[in-house]
Amino acid sequence: MLAYVFWHRSHDGTAAAEYEARLTAFHEALAAAPPPGFYESFAYRMSGAPWIPDGGPGYEDWYLLRDAAALDPLNQAAVSGPRHRPHDAVAAQAQWGAAGLYLLRQGVPAFAGLRRGLWLPKPAGQSYETFYAGIRAHADSEPWALWGRQMVLGPTPEFCLHQPASTLSTPPGATVVGLELVWAGPAHRADK
Repeated sequence: MLAYVFWHRSHDGTAAAEYEARLTAFHEALAAAPPPGFYESFAYRMSGAPWIPDGGPGYEDWYLLRDAAALDPLNQAAVSGPRHRPHDAVAAQAQWGAAGLYLLRQGVPAFAGLRRGLWLPKPAGQSYETFYAGIRAHADSEPWALWGRQMVLGPTPEFCLHQPASTLSTPPGATVVGLELVWAGPAHRADK
């Protein structure tokens, strides 16, 4: 599974409720008329991400895809058909955006009850095998997922660890990003 992750923030002075209503309308339109290879999406209000300009609050959208071949249909679908107006409405209020592409490396997607993302690099000189074993040892007691950045696309560290239980310890070198669910598909709405 692949995830296209989009970080963005609204223009200064834009009310969060208005921006989030427009963001929700876009995700709803995408879910109602999904492109080929698209599974589902999630939108979060986020805090503590050093890659957001001025260290301000921002948003993190996860678009789960079958594979890289689903990127072109998603890109085209986002700005066409019944998704065109909702996309343009939220884009008109966006001040900044950046994106990355992530492959599910271990675990299963863990978006239910997610309250934080742990962004971390692989320690220099450590093999991927050793790094993955350390993550498994750290996270095996809860539902969790390790996502790995593809082709150095995106402003974040190489890995993102999702673990819904906020009581679990934080791996060394991780940046903790707080997440509050703004939108999830029908199967996940009870989590909000």
